[in-house]
Amino acid sequence: MVPMPPSGKRPASPFTPLDFQLVLLRRMADHNPDLVEGARRELGVSIADMREANKRWQAMVRSPRTRSAASRYRSVLGHPESETKRVIGDLECRAWQWPLPLWPDLRFEVLVSPDGAVWNEWLIRAPGAPAPTLRTVDDLTPWSCTVDEAARTFAPARPLEGTAPTRWGLAFTAPDARGVRRNVVAEFTWGLLQRTAVSE
Repeated sequence: MVPMPPSGKRPASPFTPLDFQLVLLRRMADHNPDLVEGARRELGVSIADMREANKRWQAMVRSPRTRSAASRYRSVLGHPESETKRVIGDLECRAWQWPLPLWPDLRFEVLVSPDGAVWNEWLIRAPGAPAPTLRTVDDLTPWSCTVDEAARTFAPARPLEGTAPTRWGLAFTAPDARGVRRNVVAEFTWGLLQRTAVSE
């Protein structure tokens, strides 16, 4: 018989890429529960599994003894599929990207500063993957595009403060099906479009 730890609890199982996908889904469930439900079934996990993964992730993030965010991503997701230099303004950083089975046309990207701090963490379009066709507000459906794709297509777009960590907002104008320009506020979670609000 394997001896139990002094606390009487079994050691926690490793936090896996599957668990990380559940963390992303847990935040998206606030806006698109039906899409998240379908993704959860595709992964073959329960609602309890998703909640537990999110609970463990939050504990790792908030622990005073936690490793750096960059080290945490490498520990959970493994060696990045790609590592490239990226210049943002006058600053240079490294861009790490990982594939996630739920979104084969996307990559999870982390921007890491020279001192190891994580500047950004979100989903982007995979290199070589076809970009979505975005012409009107009707094309802005949940999970259809990333922050960068919407900002470039409907430039100039104004960034908005997110309502929670890992959330972003964009304000821009886009034509409706009749070609009338509309004011749009788009909300993104982990870089992926979740919902839009359209006005005159």
